[in-house]
Formats: sequence, structure tokens, C-alpha cells
Amino acid sequence: MRKKSAAGKSAAEETIVNKELFEALAALEKERGISQDYMLERVEAALLSAFRKEYRGNENAIVKIDPLKQEAHIFKIYTVVEEVLNEDAEMSLEDARKINAAYQVGDTVETEVKTKAFGRIAAQAAKQVIVQGIREAERGMIIKEYESKKEEIVSAVVIRVDPTSGNATLEIGKNEMVLFRHEQIPTESLQVGDRIKVFVTEIKKETRGPSVVLSRVHPGLVRRLFELEVPELKDGTIEIISVAREAGSRTKIAVRSNDEKVDPIGACIGPKGARKNLVTDELCGEKIDIIPYSEVTEEFISAALAPAAVDEVIKLPESDRAYRAIVSDEQLSLAIGKEGQNARLAAKLTGFKIDIKSYKTLAMQE
Repeated sequence: MRKKSAAGKSAAEETIVNKELFEALAALEKERGISQDYMLERVEAALLSAFRKEYRGNENAIVKIDPLKQEAHIFKIYTVVEEVLNEDAEMSLEDARKINAAYQVGDTVETEVKTKAFGRIAAQAAKQVIVQGIREAERGMIIKEYESKKEEIVSAVVIRVDPTSGNATLEIGKNEMVLFRHEQIPTESLQVGDRIKVFVTEIKKETRGPSVVLSRVHPGLVRRLFELEVPELKDGTIEIISVAREAGSRTKIAVRSNDEKVDPIGACIGPKGARKNLVTDELCGEKIDIIPYSEVTEEFISAALAPAAVDEVIKLPESDRAYRAIVSDEQLSLAIGKEGQNARLAAKLTGFKIDIKSYKTLAMQE
């Protein structure tokens, strides 16, 4: 039977170690915002993990932490029995009464295990549990912080760019996050030290921890950039109805005014084009067409095909969402755009299928 009077460090030595532990947890809370209560739970788990490593899985133990005294202790638990069959979990009545004469069969006896008794493997296990606890807490904090920023803009500084993949590591507040190459504007070449704005598209909760998906190609980035620059958007005087974007090349936005005295297009462009230019500069010179929204579908489609002049828009019988835009022969290539871009963006902006025809094309079909 093991002797129950635990040998090891003096009480003063134990107190110094524990005091340092609590000071470290206090610093962790201050610097990273991880609560001491949460980390004390992880410390408890770490000590139990170390104990089980040392004693080959024996789970008869309990950790007692006193934040006021700044002390943490682990006790091995024995059940008092008449005859000991398992020395790791049982203590004879005779040995128990050497500790306290009041013990009876069936009682439990707690004997302190000094941390000095833990081997290197056990200490490593404890360290891993605590480190894992810190990671989990930080991941939880990231989820909590960025769920409120979903579909919003955050400012970032480029701190690394992978020369092979092109992925950029950004510093956002106290966090480092990756902006993947396919989420970067095709025409931009990010450099270390660049200050950029990114759009938070989603927060993924994966087995390896949460990941924040950032983008500079999402249409939402354009919407939020205009909201930053145009006070009338912030106060609701005007609103953006829809955005269609091919990042790095061209964007169309549809706007309307809730005040007949306020021109929504003029408000977005700003004095001498200042507001629109600020957005364009952030998007590496991306062209932006600002379109007046109309609840009359034919008018909306006609405006969406700008800069082409549309003569007529008619609904097609094949579908409720299919329309034909008729333009002059001279305007056909402009309406379709280079490689069909203008037509694609107009369709995305309005949500309708648009068949563009010139008078000459119609005449040939007849």
C-alpha cells in the first residue's frame, strides 16, 4: 500500500508556482481577452490529464483550485474498504484511520499529489491541454467577434504575400487572416504594407477551428464602400437595390431615392465625382456604372444596358423573366459589350434574361 503522506515541495514552494500560474492567467486575460474562469477550467483538465498519464489512466482524482489563495492542488481519491483489491483506488480501513479515526468503510479519502511527482510526459500532456484551451478560446472569440461583422467591411494591413500561391496574410486588429488569391481583385498586386478594405463573406466553423472568409471580389464590397462614402445611403435617403460585378473590370449598381428632391445618381457620384472616385481607387480603377432603378421592368432593363441607348424593351412569351431589348444597329456592340460583359452585368443587375437584338438582326430573322 502506498504511503499517504505526500512528499515533495514545501508549501511555500508550491505557493510560488501557483502564484506564477495565476499571474500568467491574469496576463492572458488582459492581453488576449481570455477569461480566467475559462482558463482555470482548462488548468483543471490539464492537471487531471497529467495525473492520468502518470498513473496510467487512473481516474480517481480531483482538482481543487482556490483563486483567492492563488493555489491549485490535485488529490487522489481512495475508497475505504475492509480488504484492498485495487491499490490505485482503494484504502484499507486501518490505513484510513491512521489519517482520521472517524473514517468508515465506504468513505472516500483524499490524498494530495504533489506536482513534483509528475514526469516529463505528464507535464507535456498538461501543457498541451492548456495550449489547446487557449486556442479554443481564441477561436471562440474570433467567431463571436466576426459573426457581428459578417457582410461588413474591415480594414486590414498586408503583412505577407506568398510568392507561390499569391495568398496574402492580413493583419486585422490583433488577428492574422488569409486573403486567398481567388478572392483578390485580378488586376491588383498586393504588397507588404498595403492598407486595404476587405469584405467578410462568412465564418466557417471547421474541425480545425473557425475560419473567416474574406473577399475583395464580392459585390457586397462595392455596396459597403459606397455606404462609407455616401451619407445619403447611411441615413436611408437613397438605397442601393442591386449590384452586379465582374471584379477588376466593371460593376453596375442600381440605386433609387426615397426623397424626390434627392438625385440618387448624383449623390453616389458626389461633387466633381469625388465619392465615386474614392470607391474606384479602392477597387484598383474598376469602372462603375450607376443605374437608376425603376419598378417598371422595361425601364430598368433599358437603363441597365447603359451606356448603350435602348429603343424598346418587350416581354417575351416564353418566360415571365425573359425580355428582349431592341437597339439600333450602331448600338448593338455597345449593348452587348466586350465579350458580352455589358449584357451579362445587366442581366445580373436586373435579375432578368435579356435578349438583345438590333433592327437588322430582327429583319433577317423574319
